[in-house]
Amino acid sequence: MKKLFLIAICAAAFSSCQNKTTESETTTTDTTSAGTPVIAEADAPKVQVEKAIFEFGDIKQGEKVSYEFKFKNVGKTPLIITNASATCGCTVPEYPSAPVKPGEEGVIKVVFDSAGKLGLQDKVVTITSNANPAFEQLHLVGNILEK
Repeated sequence: MKKLFLIAICAAAFSSCQNKTTESETTTTDTTSAGTPVIAEADAPKVQVEKAIFEFGDIKQGEKVSYEFKFKNVGKTPLIITNASATCGCTVPEYPSAPVKPGEEGVIKVVFDSAGKLGLQDKVVTITSNANPAFEQLHLVGNILEK
């Protein structure tokens, strides 16, 4: 009987602990872990990349390859790129720091240093932004030959 009474008290205590949102909490804007506001899918920026894979062909070890990936914001709100990261330190991306307004174009410049690399390479640049769907990954693909 004591156990039944204890279980009833615990159940009553847990059921009385409800998450109630106040009016001020419902007016706040959600944000992503990167700190950018979450935008409704219909209004979100959308990215149209001109060419997501750049094939640089055969180059000699130690040469640098540079390419500018062109894109356009075809969404309804400004595109904010918060980060661009590559698969290794040999690939360095540069992205626009200012928001790209709807209808505007932008460029992400990527430089790949082939020093210390041999054979087929696929260097991936991952873009973090408020675009929906998520920004495509960009690729530099080619073959590194010995000097």
